[in-house]
Amino acid sequence: MKSRDTLIRLKRFHVDEKRRRVSQIEAMIAEFQRMANDLDREIEAEQKRAGIHDVAHFAYPTYAKAAANRRDNLKRSAEDMKGQLQDAQDELAEAFEELKKVELLDERDQQREKTAETKADQKAMDDIGLARHGRKAS
Repeated sequence: MKSRDTLIRLKRFHVDEKRRRVSQIEAMIAEFQRMANDLDREIEAEQKRAGIHDVAHFAYPTYAKAAANRRDNLKRSAEDMKGQLQDAQDELAEAFEELKKVELLDERDQQREKTAETKADQKAMDDIGLARHGRKAS
């Protein structure tokens, strides 16, 4: 049973590791989105300051163009991370299922052992009862 306990601990470790990975990716996506939103506000402020909102205008602010490029890159990165997030969530679900399988096997084995102990205890009690009443134990 000790090897089963070790296996359960290992599977729990894998589940925890996959959970951490999912959390990290979610945090990165949220950070990218927050940064993109900040850049949106900066672009809007720069456009208001310059009084030019047309990107094709010759005097459109260079900072606004650069910020828009950075924002677009962040949004693309966040979208790419969503694919990685889905993969990580799938891996987490798989690791969790593996853990549950091992835990169910362990639970089943423990139930068998308990049933065997109960039967042995009952047999011993029956033998004692039969011996007290002067009958032969079978």
